[in-house]
Order: sequence, then structure tokens, then C-alpha cells
Amino acid sequence: MDALKKEAWRLRKDIIEMVHISRAGHVGGDLSVIDILTVLYFKVMNVGPEKVNDPDRDRFLLSKGHCADALYCVLGERGYYDVQEAIETFSQFGSRFIGHPNTEVPGVEMNSGSLGHGLSVGVGMALAAQMDGRSYRTYVVLGDGEMAEGSNFEGMMAAGHYKLDNLCATVDVNRLQISGTTEEVMNSADLADKFRDFGWNVIEVADGNDCAQLVQAYEAAAEYKGKPSVVLAHTVKGKGVSFMENMASWHHGVMTEEQYEQAVRELEAAEKREEAQV
Repeated sequence: MDALKKEAWRLRKDIIEMVHISRAGHVGGDLSVIDILTVLYFKVMNVGPEKVNDPDRDRFLLSKGHCADALYCVLGERGYYDVQEAIETFSQFGSRFIGHPNTEVPGVEMNSGSLGHGLSVGVGMALAAQMDGRSYRTYVVLGDGEMAEGSNFEGMMAAGHYKLDNLCATVDVNRLQISGTTEEVMNSADLADKFRDFGWNVIEVADGNDCAQLVQAYEAAAEYKGKPSVVLAHTVKGKGVSFMENMASWHHGVMTEEQYEQAVRELEAAEKREEAQV
């Protein structure tokens, strides 16, 4: 668990460097979702650069695709490619590391553009595994702002109908999106009740930036039979950088040199505190 926590802090520094160099990206959501991605890629999922063509590898879909920056950093640190290539060329002309996940990047299973498609595609992948007798699990990560897209509810309904217990969705519940709070922009009310109504097993994680709580949730999801599972991970947008935390204005944004230096100092200090507690 200590290794996971340290990896998550290291990845936060990668993200800050990437978005600072590129002058692009969606840093607030990157920092809220990075613990989820760290736990999935370094602990939970049966994946790796040596398994890109393994038919029984687990499938991962980043439905909230505007947070591709975080995914690219994770895949690089996981060994799919040199992470420095992603950091230094993200959103640059001619780079394969564009603003949404795309299958030119090793480890990416699906192109992601308009939000709201990932869950339905994940349902198809999970259903295919059942029909083909394959052992792989499918994981989909969505944003809570993205839950306003109606296609998600069709996917939720289908997953419950087909009892896809090999499917696990995660909603990054950071309560903010580009134009304000999710409650103000499009209130989706109680997501837990909505998923339960469609026949899902619901697992709430009070601190979705805590690796231990996330590991426990994913282990429970893997053991649950007869229903798809959803992890509602309550996170902090901009987690780890004081001037970004819980600020809708940092859904995306360009840091000044002073802000960049402050963010690096804060993340390095947090990483040292984590190491001191080990």
C-alpha cells in the first residue's frame, strides 16, 4: 500500500510537468482521478506491456477522456513506453499523445472523444467476455459531470439486465465540472440509488484519493457475483495542489511559472511526508 501511495504522488508530479510544458490538459480532474488509476494499473488489473495482445487481459476504458494526461502518465510509468515522451510531447503537433485517449498509444483500448460513450462500450466488452467464456474483467472510469449524458443510463440498464458481474465502473465524484458544481450544472441527485435501480452492486468510497480504501472496494467488486459493480469514489478535484483543490476554474488551466513551482514544492513535500510515515 505504501508503494501505491508513493506512486500516486510521483504521478502527480508527472502530470504537473506535462500540463505545464504543453500549456494544455485538464489538471483538476487528472489530480482527482490519479489514485484510482494508480490502484487499477499497479494493483488490481491483469494488464501490462507484455499483455497488450493477450485475449484474457483486463480491459480499461477512460470514459472521462479529457483526463488523458493522467492516463498517459500512468501507462508510461507502467512500462508501455517512455513516460518522458508523453510528458514532453503531450498535445504538441504530430504527437501521438493527443488530448483524448487514442489507440495509437500502447495500452489504450478505445478512442475517447465526446463523453458518455465509455460505459456502453464497456458493457459490450463485458458481454463479449461472457459469450466467449473469457476470464477478463472490464473497468470503466467516468466523471460525475459526465453522468448527465443519457447514454450512460442505457449502459447502466443493459449491464444490470445482463448481470455483467465482470464489469466494474468507477465514478470519479469530485463534484465539479467545467462550468461549476455538478449540482448546479445538471443535478444527477443520488447516483447510488440510480445504479441500484438498474441492478448494480454499489460500493461507496468515502475518500476516493485513499489507495487503501480503493483497493478494498475493487477487491469487494471482484468477489461480488450476479450484478455489475460500481465504485463511487468521492475525490477532491485538484488533489495535492492547494490552489487547485475544489476549484472549478482548474478543470483546465494554464499555470504561471510561479504556480508551477509552488505545485512542485507542495507535491514534493507531500511525497516526503508519505515516505516519513512508512
